[in-house]
Amino acid sequence: MTTNLKLDRRAVLKGIAGATLALPVLDAMGEEVAEQIPRRFCALYTANGMSLPRPAHGIDQWSWFPSSVQEGKFVFGNSTEPLSPFREQLSFLGGLYHENGTKADPHVCSDMWLTGAPLHNPKPGTYNSVALDQVVALHTKQYCRQPSLVLSIDAGTGFLSRTGTISYSLEGKPIPAENNPRRVFDRLFRGDRASLASQRDQLARRIKLVDAVLENARSLNKQLGRSDREKMDQYLTSLDEVESRLIASEKWIDIPLKKQDYSHLNLDATSEGEPREYYRNMFDLIALAFDADITRSVAFMLNREDGMGISDTFPLKLGLSRTHHSLSHAEDKDGQLEFAKYDLFLSEQLAHFFGRLQEYQDKNGSVLDNSIVLYGSGASTTHYPKNLPTLIAGGANMGLRHGTYWRKDDTPMSNVFLSILHSMGIEESSFSGSTSVLHDSIFSRA
Repeated sequence: MTTNLKLDRRAVLKGIAGATLALPVLDAMGEEVAEQIPRRFCALYTANGMSLPRPAHGIDQWSWFPSSVQEGKFVFGNSTEPLSPFREQLSFLGGLYHENGTKADPHVCSDMWLTGAPLHNPKPGTYNSVALDQVVALHTKQYCRQPSLVLSIDAGTGFLSRTGTISYSLEGKPIPAENNPRRVFDRLFRGDRASLASQRDQLARRIKLVDAVLENARSLNKQLGRSDREKMDQYLTSLDEVESRLIASEKWIDIPLKKQDYSHLNLDATSEGEPREYYRNMFDLIALAFDADITRSVAFMLNREDGMGISDTFPLKLGLSRTHHSLSHAEDKDGQLEFAKYDLFLSEQLAHFFGRLQEYQDKNGSVLDNSIVLYGSGASTTHYPKNLPTLIAGGANMGLRHGTYWRKDDTPMSNVFLSILHSMGIEESSFSGSTSVLHDSIFSRA
């Protein structure tokens, strides 16, 4: 059946209580819009920095940053060697920092990694500012079923300086993360009418409960301490996030999902089980979500700072002798070598993820070519807030040119973020503390 109906791509629906919601991109909006290739963003964070061994120990080959150059090309260190098949699709960036990171408690580095958070937010009662993934989501949500996907090794939000999420809303509030593969799968791939109706019933009951509590909010707030008020605020933020996801899913209910093979997934894997199996299933879910264009914005926190959370014992499960946080503080040769071997383990998981993104194809190349993957940490070693370890992969069809180790000391990390936005066609004039886009770098478009 054909129709001459032509819709403007900025067409909107009036939602509940007058909320304005962007329509999904439909065929009726024209071939030009329908043929647009997705541009995606994925942020991956690991806590406690990377292993950068001291020269005195004589194990430079285990440095996370490339330590040597041969024939004009950087040489992968032992801890990043699994990434070598993707040499022409990734780059290392050094010398980066958040200005406010040098002035703050070193344990808030994960809080501000994607935000460059100001120390003194002009909005009363808030600490943080918007995260990069949510700026991307703001500009891409009309094209896909879910505005964003926020994941973490630990579910929820954690707490200030020991955060369990790296994603922050437009108001600077932490967005709760999900860590269960089965729940992630159900949310992404099982959005049938019955499931959505059940979720909306659950949401309605939760909202009713909150409304009952808020009836006495004035007197309650006088009785609650600051920590409890923050928890209530986070809970309300969580409800808002659930409702926005449901609304997005309901708009797409009659549009079929891309047919995919899910047979390689183990949805019973948990963050408390075998680390390799858990990470690979989470990465597979992200890759499938990108391939089906369910979302174009993902943030995944692989580890938490300061020995907090489930993943601190992952090195022990892998046969190393110390926990993750303990290894990050190691000053002896053996400890620094084991820290590097954990970096090696994470590189193996990244290589698996990049392989999946390379395997899935868009009309003009691989999903990896149309995705920018940011991987890094909010500190280098021992909570040092400068020279942030940073790797960027993908984006060949978005103007990125790889195969280099770019470094310029004291470069604002927010300049990288602004460059990412511009590469995605999001023409923001600034991001957090940015001073410009990166010139003469991997961002040729910038």
